[in-house]
Amino acid sequence: MKNLVVARRYAKALLLISKEDGQTDVYQKELSGFAQLMETDEALNQAVTNPLYEASARRNVLKAVIDKLDISGTMKSFLLLLFDKGRMSFIGAIDDLYQKMADELNGIGRASVVSATDLSAETVERIRAALSKKTNMDIVLQVEKDPDLIGGIVTKIGDLVWDGSIKTQLYNMRETLKRGEGV
Repeated sequence: MKNLVVARRYAKALLLISKEDGQTDVYQKELSGFAQLMETDEALNQAVTNPLYEASARRNVLKAVIDKLDISGTMKSFLLLLFDKGRMSFIGAIDDLYQKMADELNGIGRASVVSATDLSAETVERIRAALSKKTNMDIVLQVEKDPDLIGGIVTKIGDLVWDGSIKTQLYNMRETLKRGEGV
């Protein structure tokens, strides 16, 4: 829980800076790219975050890496600040929260649809349009397939879930019957 509070604080600070200088989209790409680099390159991650190495050496490694990356001065300063404050291990969580906050600022919502079978492009577009209308946001839709649903779809936007799957309907009927209620 503390990790989330710390990550939110840094993500929010970066978002405030990005609102001031109009670089929200740029920082989204830069932060995401760096977070992915730290996640996928275990040697780099260890060289920057492992406290067994001297702090000045770890900072020098980080500085050398970010100097080679094509990122803004603000992002370079932000990453060095994270290191100096001992928060580099939070980079993944900070990135996740910043992406969500920046999307919200830009009127973009992210949703997922899970269906038992493949959905046609037309169906996916109709779902996306309906969600956009319902939320007043431009929806980016991630579509997945899960044969265990039997039929129907499950749609999720943030914490809101619309579960229209046959699996859930059957489960609900079973629970109703167990309680001795009429269907």
